[in-house]
Amino acid sequence: MTANGPRSETVLTQPVSTIKVGKGYLAALGFAQFGLFVALLAPVFVSMQLKAQELAPDSPETLVGQVLPIGAFGALLANPLIGALSDRTRTRWGRRRPYLVGGVVLLTVALALVAFSPNQLSLTLAWLLAQVAANAVLATLIASFADNVPEFQRGKASSIIALAQNVAILAGLYLAVYLVGNLPALFIAPGVLAIVLVLVYAFVARDDLPEYTIKKFTFINLISSFWTNPIKNPDFGLAWWSRFLITLGTFMFTTYRLLYMEKHLGIEDVAEATAAVAFGVLLYTVALLISAAVSGYLSDRLGRRKIFVAGSTVVFAVGLILLAHAETVTGFYVAEIVMGFAFGIYAAVDTALIVDVLPNADRPGKDLGVINIANALPQSLAPALALLLLGVNSVDNDNYVLMLWGAGIVTLIGALVIIPIKRVR
Repeated sequence: MTANGPRSETVLTQPVSTIKVGKGYLAALGFAQFGLFVALLAPVFVSMQLKAQELAPDSPETLVGQVLPIGAFGALLANPLIGALSDRTRTRWGRRRPYLVGGVVLLTVALALVAFSPNQLSLTLAWLLAQVAANAVLATLIASFADNVPEFQRGKASSIIALAQNVAILAGLYLAVYLVGNLPALFIAPGVLAIVLVLVYAFVARDDLPEYTIKKFTFINLISSFWTNPIKNPDFGLAWWSRFLITLGTFMFTTYRLLYMEKHLGIEDVAEATAAVAFGVLLYTVALLISAAVSGYLSDRLGRRKIFVAGSTVVFAVGLILLAHAETVTGFYVAEIVMGFAFGIYAAVDTALIVDVLPNADRPGKDLGVINIANALPQSLAPALALLLLGVNSVDNDNYVLMLWGAGIVTLIGALVIIPIKRVR
């Protein structure tokens, strides 16, 4: 109760943070993101393609294109639901921690099931479980970021998230180089690392319980977990579409990166192709580290987000076009550097932009869950769309020129969608 009667349900769940977070929190945030994304994205970018070649050596592209979309559909459902549920959860351990800890343990179990799957059906079900678990962690981790980090530090914290995610991809690729002949270890070891690092974050981060009265849970509340009105919140809607299109264009290539090396550039030995991909992503990550390290800071200092996000997305589209016409591994490396530099700027600032335009900054779990549909849905669509383009005028599904041009155009549209946003500069 308040002095004026019952507490309103529109009261802030907690004051939007204005307290500067320290280096310990930022380090824990970065390591948690690193651990989660090593476990989640290493399979997407390399491990699953190796597993596909084991189960379906004659047509690994088809298996990848059928399995990954099912998992991404699970992510699409889990992320907004868990985000919304974490907003409503009240436990002695907080509202985010139960999902962080439970989700990362379940993820590791699911990855073990993926590693030992004997056929496509069991592989699909195991990967679906892995995506649901991983997105339970991701939804609450990003919601916790919004709970803890004040606006004047969001660019910096967003940069740390971007660096952690992309260093994780690099780590996963080099892990694949050393464990290319040991798929169980390749899937399970990242999961164990994720458990340790997410647990550290769960107990470092503040997880205060809100004071407002929770609305009665109804089916309408459940459905609303997947929806934030873009008419009432146009900036949020535009940010959603931009994230959707950019993610779609990105995953159209990264899902088939290893197969691109083998079929488009003609590296037939899988170990050699994996090593070349890993070195390319090393160059990508170095370029990303350089650009991300300064762009988040500059965005905070200048008070601008849109020019960083839109401009970097255009450059990323250029990198995809360069890949379409690369004829040598050197050309692949040049394109990776261009894309890494661009994506470092984008990833460092885009999370800050999205948090800045949240309709309910005090209730971030639900709306960030809706944003994460823009992460998950393209991952479901990208393998199938890319496979469709790969098959145009090609019985071997190797029309990489058309596929990469398609990815570049999709990404460019994602840059243009940023321009009309009004709430941030």
